[in-house]
Amino acid sequence: MGRDHGEDRSEDGDRPFEDGSVGPQDTNSLGGDLPPPAIRSFVESIPTPTLVCDPETRAIRAVNDPAADLLDRDPSALTLLCLTDLRRAATTASGDPIGAAVANAPDADETVSFEWDIDATGGVGSPAAGRRIELSLREATIDGEEWLIVGLADVTDRVRTEERLRSQLRVTDAIASTIPAALFECTANGTLARWNERFAAEVGYDGSELSGSALPSLFDEPDGGAVAEALRSVYADGAVVERDATLFTRAGERVPYRLTIGPITDGDEVVGAIGVGEDVTAVSLREERLAVLTRVLRHNFRNDLNVVTGFTERAIDAVDDPELVSELERVVDTADRLLRVGEMSRRVERLLADRPTPEPLDLEAAVREAIASLPAELRDRADIEVDVPSGVTVSAIGYLAEAIAELVDNAIRHNDADRPQVRIAAAELPSEAWASVVVADDGPGIPPAEQSVLTGEETPLEHASALGLWYVNWIVGAGGGSFDIAESKAGGSRVEIELRTPDGE
Repeated sequence: MGRDHGEDRSEDGDRPFEDGSVGPQDTNSLGGDLPPPAIRSFVESIPTPTLVCDPETRAIRAVNDPAADLLDRDPSALTLLCLTDLRRAATTASGDPIGAAVANAPDADETVSFEWDIDATGGVGSPAAGRRIELSLREATIDGEEWLIVGLADVTDRVRTEERLRSQLRVTDAIASTIPAALFECTANGTLARWNERFAAEVGYDGSELSGSALPSLFDEPDGGAVAEALRSVYADGAVVERDATLFTRAGERVPYRLTIGPITDGDEVVGAIGVGEDVTAVSLREERLAVLTRVLRHNFRNDLNVVTGFTERAIDAVDDPELVSELERVVDTADRLLRVGEMSRRVERLLADRPTPEPLDLEAAVREAIASLPAELRDRADIEVDVPSGVTVSAIGYLAEAIAELVDNAIRHNDADRPQVRIAAAELPSEAWASVVVADDGPGIPPAEQSVLTGEETPLEHASALGLWYVNWIVGAGGGSFDIAESKAGGSRVEIELRTPDGE
């Protein structure tokens, strides 16, 4: 049954371990005395897997049931073995000789722990094919005698989990090194924990300098404070935040930089942040040049059209031919329309440059602001009915009043009736997560070509006439709402805006 411990002895009578180290001759209970009752009682009282061994020979003298179950051996069979017979590998999981680790335990002042891989029958395996066992060895005095107490623990699940995490980390690192963007990860206190080579190259610092650095410290003041505020928003609200800031590189350069930062969560808790950085120097330069060009063109455009309008109106006063007067009036109307297009393009440019975020807005106040912003002559030539309940709050960007004003302006301006009728109504929808705003009129309706703003099918020639609807659509969409055009009961247009309420987000 047992192994012949007399074979393969060294010259001084010790038997060599399989890793080459030499220890005293192993003896066990085969032909020996049974363990003292105190030892058996001691090991059986321990609820976790435990062995008791002779500290000199490492022979297993007592085994509790949890240890026998863990090792998948009969207790009586285990007491025929030496501790080192439980393995066939010569080293621990960390690569140290097992014989040396066991031999050092009696001389250690503290518990000696190590791990090795075994299969279901005690043979050599791997965490994937078998199990990994952790051994904790410490010498103790029991009933006046010294014994080696060996605690056992199955750590296979932990090892497999760690390996899965390492595998995921390798995939993440591969993705981070492949994506043509600067990526970084922050700890829960806002310091940098990981980053890819692109980020390090853009900020100009090496790994030792970046590790543990606060992300806001990489940015020029006062932008560093804005970045810190963005991080606080991510940690407090779990929101994804975008910020433009000036990166201050190690070389002293100031670089226009765009950050997008989002939360890393563990359940409901935000435990860190992940971010993408983008050098927007080229974008900023292009936007600046376009802004200058647009201002120059718009200024010249407006001045020249005002000249056209002024001279044409003088011509109208100077002629008596009705047909010619009609043609000159068309010139004035066309010039006025082009002036409105120029003004609308300025408003669109401002909206796109601001990139506002949604916020809670009082719907009744937004409608009042929209009506008040209309030109006085436009308000005076129409009947505007308002049916908006108080206390309705919606989630929208701060340009909501301008969108409503644009719809009312269109409803009056393009209506040939002597007294255009416009109705603005609002209500919370039955779902209680949305609210609706409807602007209806009795005019000729919105041409299908201009309605194509909702489908993206418009052609370049139709852009000018639909720019106002584009503007409304962008404002509504930026707040997470929807926009629909239909025919009103009076045969005119019915434009409905649906907006989320803060409770429905």
